[in-house]
Parts: sequence; structure tokens; C-alpha cells
Amino acid sequence: MATMNISLPDDLKAFVDAQVAEHAYGSSSEYLRELIRKQRDVEKLRGLLLEGANSGPGERVTPDTFRKMREEIRARHAK
Repeated sequence: MATMNISLPDDLKAFVDAQVAEHAYGSSSEYLRELIRKQRDVEKLRGLLLEGANSGPGERVTPDTFRKMREEIRARHAK
């Protein structure tokens, strides 16, 4: 695991310490790793949403759509 040292103003350090205590993190490093993971997930979700939005017009969903989806899944599992 790589190490990174950061400097924080006193008010941010106090905030991090309060979050660690309030949410039972083992350390400030654990808290910051969690924040970074959450931000990474937000960025990934944002990318997926943009990809979907830019993929063109959607298709109307009908009962037949779900029937076809079930058939495709059954065919996949039958292999």
C-alpha cells in the first residue's frame, strides 16, 4: 500500500477527527479511503449515466420486451 501525507487546516483536521469518532472509523486514513472510494463510485456512475444519455433514443418497453429478455436469459443459462 502506498503512503500519502497531506496537510489540513486545523478546522478540517477537527472535522476529520470528529467524523472518525462519530462513525467509528479506525483511523483518519480509513475515513479518507472511504471518501475516496465513494467519490470514485460517483465518478463511475456519472460516466455510466452520461454513456446512457448519449447512447441515443430509448425504446418503448412493453410486455413483449420482458418476454424477450426472459428468453435470452433462459437461453444463456441453458448453455
